[in-house]
Amino acid sequence: MDIYRINTIEELTHDPYVGRGIIVGKSEDGKSAVSAYFIMGRSANSRNRVFAEHDGAVFTEPFDASKVEDPSLIIYAAVRKIGNKLIVTNGDQTDTAVEGIRLGSTFEKALETREFEPDAPNLTPRISAELDFNGGFSYKMNILKSEDPNGSACARYTFAYEPINGLGHFIHTYVGDGNPLPTFQGEPERVKIPNSLDGFAEQIWNALNEDNRISLFVRYTDLESGRYEQKIINKYNK
Repeated sequence: MDIYRINTIEELTHDPYVGRGIIVGKSEDGKSAVSAYFIMGRSANSRNRVFAEHDGAVFTEPFDASKVEDPSLIIYAAVRKIGNKLIVTNGDQTDTAVEGIRLGSTFEKALETREFEPDAPNLTPRISAELDFNGGFSYKMNILKSEDPNGSACARYTFAYEPINGLGHFIHTYVGDGNPLPTFQGEPERVKIPNSLDGFAEQIWNALNEDNRISLFVRYTDLESGRYEQKIINKYNK
């Protein structure tokens, strides 16, 4: 096994249901910090969503508000900026991290107050990322996951990275379909990051199972100017 192998996104999403996923890294030319987040869904409630941007933040919103069954775990701010940090998560812990940083804490300390989602039997992990642009660029990824099938305790892991050109890290909630859904294991996976925002967005979207993919967000932030370009793809467009 080559622990330094950098995979393509197609190689890492071969399972029909990897759930929700976050990718963070640096473009091949070293000019851009890259962040991506996607959601998939099997139930009608999970599939009834789109991504929408408001003032630089990205939210999940109902595609058809009249069909929302339970908004508690599906409607949230997925991307928020605070100071020179960008927070990307798969749930309302986005707000927990942002508020913690605002009060002088850290990304990982704030997330220590949270645990996996209360959606037994799956006990879906909460996955999060922080992109830090203070004096350069670095990033962290975090996962909060159940230690046993009963949700008796929460394991909390944070991974900190010094960016390498063309390398990203990919963390997702599940490792395939099942009942209950099997939880992500190990370190975030290594994935290739190209220079093209459109190209990378297309790669990710096309790699996801066509029946289960719902929405995708990709942002490229220029490390010299701080300006960003982004793309949002929704399976269902309002």
